[in-house]
Amino acid sequence: MKPVFATMLLLCLVLSSSLFEVSMADSGLCSSKCARRCSKAGLKYRCLKFCGICCNKCKCVPSGTYGNKHECPCYRDLKNSKGKPKCP
Repeated sequence: MKPVFATMLLLCLVLSSSLFEVSMADSGLCSSKCARRCSKAGLKYRCLKFCGICCNKCKCVPSGTYGNKHECPCYRDLKNSKGKPKCP
């Protein structure tokens, strides 16, 4: 019974570490895409914050610094509590 438990524990550790690496890769991808998207923003901190939230949820960021939201419908359609676009 102990070898089976040890094997299962090792398997769980390996799987969880691979999932952690994937999530870290996504956040790195989001931060670089959002940095490009927000490069000309007046309130860069807010732009990066909301772009990061949208990217993590939608897994995409439109190209360029403004517009092109048709490239990522999820990003385009997210709204704040007042019904205005959430994503920069």
